[in-house]
Amino acid sequence: MRSSRPEPGQLRSQLHEIIFEADTPAGKAFDVALLVCILISVVAVLLESVASMRDEFGSWLRAVEWVLTALFTLEYFLRLYSVHRPGRYATSFFGLVDLLAVIPTYLSLLAPGAQSLLLIRALRLLRVFRVLKLVRYSREAKALMAGMRASRPKITVFLGAQMTIVLIVGALMYLIESTEAGFTSIPQSVYWAIVTMTTVGYGDIAPVTVLGQSLAGMLMILGYSIIAVPAGIVSVELARTRNMPFSTQACPSCSAEGHDADAVHCKYCGAKL
Repeated sequence: MRSSRPEPGQLRSQLHEIIFEADTPAGKAFDVALLVCILISVVAVLLESVASMRDEFGSWLRAVEWVLTALFTLEYFLRLYSVHRPGRYATSFFGLVDLLAVIPTYLSLLAPGAQSLLLIRALRLLRVFRVLKLVRYSREAKALMAGMRASRPKITVFLGAQMTIVLIVGALMYLIESTEAGFTSIPQSVYWAIVTMTTVGYGDIAPVTVLGQSLAGMLMILGYSIIAVPAGIVSVELARTRNMPFSTQACPSCSAEGHDADAVHCKYCGAKL
């Protein structure tokens, strides 16, 4: 009599479909349950930072944290098991996010009285990185990421042009202004140029000469004129990807996402989807 237990390869395939994809009832239910856990975890981190809440409900918050950490740890290992290349997933962006979601809680066990240690408390704050896991389950977020990826070459050229401008203006301001005004070096002057060009205006360094103020005025106007360029570039790419068919399939080999709706093989490693 044949056993109804699934084979290891079949079990891995079923787990991959549930965990990494959202086009099945089981996959959608898994995503919804995980989203609820992530939101509860982030709320618990926020409440734990409030002294009055920590004093009154600290034991409950820690219990919730450990339960959620156990669930996220199980999820992490299931993700590693369900892909053919677990090392590649572990070193991917979301793999590192999943690791950051659980490791701070375990690190807090390495020292007694961890709540009073600034370093351990800082590590525990990394639990807020769980909110990054939300990006995986949002269609709009994936569309935005696709638009950002498509805009990368143009944005790179734009940032290169900006760096060239601030370097030139910073060097000129270093020659024009005195050290008493705060322009003690070219890097310090470049910092001023970046602050001015981005219209932040901290006011910690300011030109005092007429020529320096004139140069600062031109840089401010230039900053206003180009500040909308990255938004325009990304908007164009988003408009192009808005009506593109969307696929929730993730590669079972490298766990890469963002494939075309009619894709048969992964465009990153060539594995069959």
